[in-house]
Amino acid sequence: MAAENASSSEYIVHHLQNLTYGKHPELGWKLAENAQEVQAMGFWAIHVDTMFFSLLTGIIFIALFRAAARRATAGVPSGLQNLVEVLVEFIQGIVRDTFHGRNPIIGPLALTIFVWVFLMNSLKWLPVDLVPGIGHALGLDYWKIVPTTDPNGTFGLSIGVFILMIYYSFKVKGVGGFTKELTLHPFNHWALIPFNLFLEVLGLLTKPLSLALRLFGNMYAGEVVFILIALLPFWLQWTLNVPWAIFHILIIPLQAFIFMVLTVVYLSAAHEDH
Repeated sequence: MAAENASSSEYIVHHLQNLTYGKHPELGWKLAENAQEVQAMGFWAIHVDTMFFSLLTGIIFIALFRAAARRATAGVPSGLQNLVEVLVEFIQGIVRDTFHGRNPIIGPLALTIFVWVFLMNSLKWLPVDLVPGIGHALGLDYWKIVPTTDPNGTFGLSIGVFILMIYYSFKVKGVGGFTKELTLHPFNHWALIPFNLFLEVLGLLTKPLSLALRLFGNMYAGEVVFILIALLPFWLQWTLNVPWAIFHILIIPLQAFIFMVLTVVYLSAAHEDH
């Protein structure tokens, strides 16, 4: 595709551009045809491909676990049931060791985050030209497949975690307790309240920021390398693409694991009432 239809820079930009739907100030609601139209649509432009593949992987996650639950047996487990049981026990162990409060939601939340992020990351294993080629055949100029290579997708996840952090901080500690935590820590003196408040609010806001950017940065960088490899001669592509894909067998679950563990750690801190 790169050699026949576009220059190298155009090829890279094309594969990193989302299918965007929004309201153009002059053309009304439409699918963006280029980066200039995306910019003109402003903040509320929707990345259709990110939404689609996020929902698709979420549906796959629910369908697989529902099928395993319906077919569960007390005897020798099937392959799917065995996989689900291993995942559930693994997440239970992580939550038991990391979360120090009492909340029955944390375990299912951690399981959902790990499997969902893992499935979204796993779309990276598909050939880099496959989905854009299908999209082009369907008349779509852009069709980016991996939701976690879009900061909108990773920030959507991290902001959800942040909302839970704030909610449980108020619920467990109360308005007064959470306010004291923000204003009297780390220095327990009224004269240093502005300094404490600045430090604590800054630390609080960096948590969702680091969650989103860590996941996005790792997945985006990996996608860029796959695209650059696709620009090379065919015989060299296989020489480099296979080792890089094997390397992602580790990176993909690792990034899902890190996102899940940090979520549990942050929510554990929100449940600690000093």
